[in-house]
Amino acid sequence: MKRRLIVLSLDAMVYEDLEYLNTLPVFHGFLAEGSRVNRMRSIYPTVTYPAHTTMATGVYPNRHGVANNEVLAPGERASDWHWFHDAVKAPDIFDAAKQAGLTTAAVAWPVTGRHPSIDYLVDEYWPRHEEDDIRDVFLRSGTSPQLYERVVGKYAACGRLNLHPEAERLILSCACDIIQEYKPELLMIHASQIDSYRHRSGVFSSLVTYGLQQAEGFLDRLITAAKNAGTYEETDFVVTSDHGQMNSARVLHPNVLLKEAGLICTNPDGSLRSWEAWCKSAGFSVQVFLRRPEDKALYRQVYDLLCSWRDQEVYGVSQVFTTEEIDQQEHLSGDFSFVLETDGCTAFGNDWNRPLVRAHDVTDYRFGRATHGYLPDKGPQPVFLLNGPHAKKGVVLEQGSLVDEAPTFARLLGIDLPNTDGRCMDALLQGV
Repeated sequence: MKRRLIVLSLDAMVYEDLEYLNTLPVFHGFLAEGSRVNRMRSIYPTVTYPAHTTMATGVYPNRHGVANNEVLAPGERASDWHWFHDAVKAPDIFDAAKQAGLTTAAVAWPVTGRHPSIDYLVDEYWPRHEEDDIRDVFLRSGTSPQLYERVVGKYAACGRLNLHPEAERLILSCACDIIQEYKPELLMIHASQIDSYRHRSGVFSSLVTYGLQQAEGFLDRLITAAKNAGTYEETDFVVTSDHGQMNSARVLHPNVLLKEAGLICTNPDGSLRSWEAWCKSAGFSVQVFLRRPEDKALYRQVYDLLCSWRDQEVYGVSQVFTTEEIDQQEHLSGDFSFVLETDGCTAFGNDWNRPLVRAHDVTDYRFGRATHGYLPDKGPQPVFLLNGPHAKKGVVLEQGSLVDEAPTFARLLGIDLPNTDGRCMDALLQGV
C-alpha cells in the first residue's frame, strides 16, 4: 500500500478550540480515532511564515533563514512578504519527498513560491496592485500553466489569497481538485481564516467559533476528496497550527522614538530620508536593524536607548535581547542586532511619524484586537492532530515542538529528512 500524507494547517488554531471542535461530527470522529499533541511549542517570533518554514524543514529560524513574515524595507509601513522559496536556506519535506520519487503538492503553504520540489503548487502570493492579472499572479509564483487551466482558473474569481473567507473557498477547492485529479503523495495546505477572525475580534469570540465551523467543513471536504480519489485508505491526515494569539490593548510605533532620538531622518513631507536604526515589527515583538552594525558606538547608543524604553515601563517593551542572546535562547538570528519583546498588551508597528500610539487596525494582522509574534511559551498554544493508517488510537501527548513536525511527516511517508533540530513523534505512530 502506498503512503500518502495530507497536512492541513489551520493558522492560529489552539488547544482551547478542541473542546468546541469535539462537538462537531467530523472533528469528533477524527479526534476519537486518532492521536494528538495538545500543545506544540512554536518558534520565535510566533508568526506565520517563520513558523510554517519550521514546520516544513524541522529546523529553527537561525538555520532556515526566515525570521519575519516580511522582508526588511525601511521607509515602507508594510513591505513584501517572504513569498518565494529562495528565502529558505534548509531542505524541507518537499525536497525530501521529491528526492524519494514522490509527487508533491502545496496550496497556500507559506514561503513555497517557485519551489522546485513541488509538482502542483498554488502559492500564498498576493496581487501587487488592483489591475494585476490574476493568471499572471499565479504563474509567476509557481503555478504551472497546466495546473492553472485545469484547476486554479476555475476558482480564481473566488477571491485573493489575503481576503477571508473568499481565500479559503479558493484554497479548499484547489486542494480537493488536486487530490482527485493528481493524487499527490504529499499535500500541504494552509488556511488562515481562524487567524484572521482572531485578529478582527479577539482570541475567543463568536466569529472565531464560526471559523472553527468552517474548519469542520474543510476537513470534511478533504476527506471526501480522498475517498473520491480512491486514496483515503492510504492517507494519513494531520491537522495542525503554527501559533496562538493574545489580545492586544494598543499599537505603538517605536520608529517614532528612534526618529526623535535622531536615528531616523525624514523629508518635509514625512517620507524617510535616512536611517541609522530601524524597528521592524513582528506583531508582539520587534527586530531592530542597524545600518552600520559594525559601528560599536552606534550599537551601544541604540542598545542603551532600547534598554531605557524597557526600564521606563511605558513603551510596551518588557525585554531587550541582543541577537546573540535570542539565538542562544530561541534559535533566532538574522541581520538585525536586537529584539524587543512585548509587555503582553502592546503590539508594534513600523511607522516613523506620530502619533506614537494608535488604535487597532484590523486591516493589518499586527494591529488587530489580537495578534502574535511574542515568545513561544506565552498564550494559548497550537495543536497537532493525526488520523490515518499510521496513527495510534487514543494517544495524547501534552507537549511537543514545531520542529518535530517535519521529521514526523517524513516518517509517515517512509522517507528521510536528515539533520533536523526536531525528532519524530514516534509515540503517535504505528506501523512505520
